[in-house]
Amino acid sequence: MDKKMLFSLVVVFLVGLFVSPLHAEIRPWELDQEHTNFYFSVNHVYAKVHGRFTDFKGTLLFDPDNLKDSKMSFEIKAKSVDTGISKRDRHVVSEDFLDASKYPLITFTSTSITKAAGNIYNINGKLTIKGVTSDLVLPLTYEGMKDHPLVPGMEVAGFNGRLTLDRLAYKVGDGKYYKMGAVGKDVDILVTIEALRKK
Repeated sequence: MDKKMLFSLVVVFLVGLFVSPLHAEIRPWELDQEHTNFYFSVNHVYAKVHGRFTDFKGTLLFDPDNLKDSKMSFEIKAKSVDTGISKRDRHVVSEDFLDASKYPLITFTSTSITKAAGNIYNINGKLTIKGVTSDLVLPLTYEGMKDHPLVPGMEVAGFNGRLTLDRLAYKVGDGKYYKMGAVGKDVDILVTIEALRKK
């Protein structure tokens, strides 16, 4: 083997050693539907009303060592709102608030993911509610990844995050109930995610 060929082989080896891992494809995660939730709470006069959405799906690609190729997106069916009282649920999905018949989906799609402090990652993206789209930063704490203690052959990752939305900015209500002092305009959101994939 001449020196030129030997040099070429060494270059190919080094390129593969140092470049390929940086472009390794991120293995996707699947949302654990039983342990992933999109909760919300809003003031009603003096009390806080709590609820969640029960019908959703999402795409989750996350690698703390490859944030450039990481991404998240969620699609929530507005009609799946559950506050524990069916009469109130019907009001929430009516034209007074979510107008779920006309706007059936609430969506969030990431545009980039950046590291903040500690294990907190900022999921920068676009949130759409009732046809109104705006930039949103969803801060998620990455709780870690490990072998699932209850499901052999699977690994599990976890995320938790909180933020507050002004519902009136998304036309969830026309402000009538807010001016009456009945329903607050700020909605506290809790996102809690468990994601699964095969080892």
